[in-house]
Amino acid sequence: MAKLPVVSGWQAVRAFERAGFEVRRREGSHIIMGKSGHAATLSVPDHRELKPGTLRALLRKGGLSVEQFVEMLGRSGS
Repeated sequence: MAKLPVVSGWQAVRAFERAGFEVRRREGSHIIMGKSGHAATLSVPDHRELKPGTLRALLRKGGLSVEQFVEMLGRSGS
């Protein structure tokens, strides 16, 4: 099992975009993301560092494993 990475809110947003999510809107300090065919929306805080529980909840809600998320983080602009 991959270790949960320490990431900023924008790094998480970029990784979720690579997984097929798109930014729908911004509400205060949160970026709201959605995915066609996926009922849940993600509310990613625009913080310098996401707390582990927050990131884990976003991954669960987005249907990604830690391994998949780490892979999306590692991908260059594709």
